[in-house]
Amino acid sequence: MNQTKKLVYTALFTALCCVGTMVIQIPTPATHGYIHLGDAFVILSGVILGKKYGSLAAGIGSAFADIFSGYAYYAPTTFIVKFLVALTAAVLYKALTNHGVKDLIAMIPCGLADIFFVVAGYFIHSYITEGVGPALLSVPSNAIQGCSGLVVAAILLPILTAVPDIKRAKLCMNHE
Repeated sequence: MNQTKKLVYTALFTALCCVGTMVIQIPTPATHGYIHLGDAFVILSGVILGKKYGSLAAGIGSAFADIFSGYAYYAPTTFIVKFLVALTAAVLYKALTNHGVKDLIAMIPCGLADIFFVVAGYFIHSYITEGVGPALLSVPSNAIQGCSGLVVAAILLPILTAVPDIKRAKLCMNHE
């Protein structure tokens, strides 16, 4: 795949991560944050685009969503957390599918990695910035967000990979 197509797909998934985070936001008053569906696109960025491009798309797109939604103080943490989620999803998915594990089954550890990094990352952020109480309050909503990301990503993967260009991109970028 040529460099231009790689950049176009990276930009597309950057936008999907951003819009997926911003379109449906369910406020969590206890944490002043929100639950969203952007994590599905974060996971899919890693799965479809691979380590390098998927991680950048997930981190940048999710950080932009924080900035555009008025949560700019979360943007650096979000970049790191979502970058790590997509990177881990890319590594796990490639390793599992290369050993014959079916696509949807391979998505489960990717979603579990999402839950781990989201809960741990925002717990650490809240602990440092607000203390132990708010950090503990962030755990349930972040776990729900991670679970919803897994479910939606598992639903969207077969739909997206039915598109011939995305299927080719997934095959190409995950072999780099």
